[in-house]
Amino acid sequence: MPHTAAPLGPVRILQVEDSEMDAELISTQLLDAGLEAEFLCVDSADGLRRAIEDFHPDLVLSDLSMPGFSGHEALRLVRENLPQVPFIFVSGTMGEETAVQALQQGASDYILKDKTARLPNAAARAIRDARSEVERERVEKELLRSQRLDCLAMLAAGLSHDLRNILQPLLIVPDLLAIHSDNPKVHKLGEVISECGRRGHEMAESMLSFVRGSRAASERVAVASLFQAVQMLLQGSLPRGVQLQVDSVPEDLVVNANYTELQQALLNLGLNAVQAMPQGGILTLAAGRSDVDGNEQVSICVTDTGIGMDAQTRAQLFTPFFSTKSDGTGLGLMSSKRIVESYLGRIDVRSEPGAGTTFEILLPVVQETDYSLDAAEGHGQRILVVDADATRLSLVGNALSSQGYDPLLAHDGVMALRVPGIELPELLIIDSDLLRDAAVNLLQALREKGYAGPVIALDDAAAPLAQGELEEDVSLQVLHKPLAMRQLFHAVERALAPARNH
Repeated sequence: MPHTAAPLGPVRILQVEDSEMDAELISTQLLDAGLEAEFLCVDSADGLRRAIEDFHPDLVLSDLSMPGFSGHEALRLVRENLPQVPFIFVSGTMGEETAVQALQQGASDYILKDKTARLPNAAARAIRDARSEVERERVEKELLRSQRLDCLAMLAAGLSHDLRNILQPLLIVPDLLAIHSDNPKVHKLGEVISECGRRGHEMAESMLSFVRGSRAASERVAVASLFQAVQMLLQGSLPRGVQLQVDSVPEDLVVNANYTELQQALLNLGLNAVQAMPQGGILTLAAGRSDVDGNEQVSICVTDTGIGMDAQTRAQLFTPFFSTKSDGTGLGLMSSKRIVESYLGRIDVRSEPGAGTTFEILLPVVQETDYSLDAAEGHGQRILVVDADATRLSLVGNALSSQGYDPLLAHDGVMALRVPGIELPELLIIDSDLLRDAAVNLLQALREKGYAGPVIALDDAAAPLAQGELEEDVSLQVLHKPLAMRQLFHAVERALAPARNH
């Protein structure tokens, strides 16, 4: 057998042969050629059936004529039970017509017993070809499975999108009812409708997150409650000499996150801090509000008094598989970074050798949603609303009209450029779905026409707004879907306040 190809490894060869001498000669020839093989010889239909079930051969070598049994019958049994296993006839009497018939019935090859020099090559090639065919079929099945899953994901994503659009009125209309009615029963019915809309929207978001393989659904997480859970989990991991200090946290300090994921991120940081204090020290958890680049953020700090890090180590902290520990994988910090960034936050590191380390998690502050309904009424200000969802576009337009504004409605960028006419709007409200495509161009076109007003973006958690694509001087407010109408009213009031003051 040639040694140029990759080794086959151990193989099982089933011989259907009534001559022990011929079977031994064939097996010896294959072994001498370098084939690493285990052999089993049978000479009857029953023996072949048992071998098929118990021996699991990689190759079958069969004589053509045997007392009470034939090679054609052997071929039929093998093809019925092991269709992928190669079958080679090795016979002393096999004419050309019989050989052609055997190949048509599914034999891989035929070799005459007085010309077995090519048997090792034929056997090795047949096994390789069979394995390649099995692998090809496996890859094809996996590809088909992947394509079916992709189609299912596309279907689920489309269904989720449509379902959220259908549910949007259930979240908007209750606010409008509360504005235009003083009847407490109507208010109560509006709350029930709104709650059903929120639950349905969360279900749609969960389905979309699942098919996209994205992070778990987020929720309102009180940092004080989170600290209590992390304290309980860390307490049992603290070695002697390490003290855990948890600073008091305001009860109203809340972030949008998945509780379990954020808890895991803090545990990762806490355990790293413990390992950075081999001689003991103090591990501190603290949280509060912080002003970052003019935006209020929730700051969560994990601080240790350990050995600290130099600049080179800090630069590689979040690199996969980088670790300062001999048995570390480096994946804990990378996982924590991924979790925090999935909530539009970031992790900062402050450390010096011998001076300890502070990991600071910065997350957006959750604005309370109990907006009062007494937002200031408009005075005919022109507001351009661009939203591809016709239902939401109509509801937002009607709501703004009821508050005294003059809404201009457009379902895409092309229509929006035609709407303002000679007089530009004072405010632009735009769906973030458009901002990933044509709306950036729309905003640029409006600015070229002289528009320098504020922008309110309706953002989707499943496809967050890429704020980096907008120019730095754009006055931007981001409202997260599902849209609450009272929240929109206050955002409009804030956006137009500078103009009103002038």
